[in-house]
Amino acid sequence: MFSQDIAQLAQQIVATASERGLMLATAESCTGGLVSAAITAIPGSSAVLDRGFVTYSNEAKAEMLGVSLESLSAHGAVSQAVALAMAEGAVAHSRASVSVSVTGVAGPGGGSVDKPVGLVHFAASGPQGVVHRVERFGDLGRDDIRQASVRVALELLADRLA
Repeated sequence: MFSQDIAQLAQQIVATASERGLMLATAESCTGGLVSAAITAIPGSSAVLDRGFVTYSNEAKAEMLGVSLESLSAHGAVSQAVALAMAEGAVAHSRASVSVSVTGVAGPGGGSVDKPVGLVHFAASGPQGVVHRVERFGDLGRDDIRQASVRVALELLADRLA
């Protein structure tokens, strides 16, 4: 289901989180649960993945993660501010101490001049704080944008565990 590099990242994350006794959470929009799916494909993931939030709508981001409606209105769902709030909200609304969030435009529609198809914001929260990353994958096609987003999200999560 997932490429070898994604499976290896997920394996590394499960092993590291398990060794350190850390719980994880994901907060996903454009990936629709694929980050959680990659992690749960690994045996033993139930010991480290507390939950995955799929928050496709703005209402879900607000209700499930505590992202402020003001931030969503001012910055839009695909923004640094919302990605950071999603990552922090995933920790606040779970038993996890480490989280990753993904929000972007996977296409084929929904893009704009300011937020084109392929623009994806990521954030990861952990004991060392919160980090943000933005990628402009371009219009690779919906599936490729989502797979590339899973890879980046797992890289950020692995980095927060390092």
